[in-house]
Amino acid sequence: MANETVHQEDPDATATSVVPESAFCSSLRSKKFFMIDALPTDASQYLDASNHCWCRITQQVTGPDGGGVQPDSCVAGRDCYTSAFAARTV
Repeated sequence: MANETVHQEDPDATATSVVPESAFCSSLRSKKFFMIDALPTDASQYLDASNHCWCRITQQVTGPDGGGVQPDSCVAGRDCYTSAFAARTV
């Protein structure tokens, strides 16, 4: 089309983007997680009476680093933590 603007990325440009940290790792899951319609900001949004959580990556109660999966441990600073704001590659 005549009025279309085409944006091309400069392959020589270096992009440094800072991804803000989310309250919890993007891989933290629980049954209650699937019932909310927003990004969890509090542990109570994950935990129900069972207190059962799992890692989306391992599908287990232990994360990729071998540590336990709970809202209080799946936070920034852990080796396997990934911010929920980070772009996912498929």
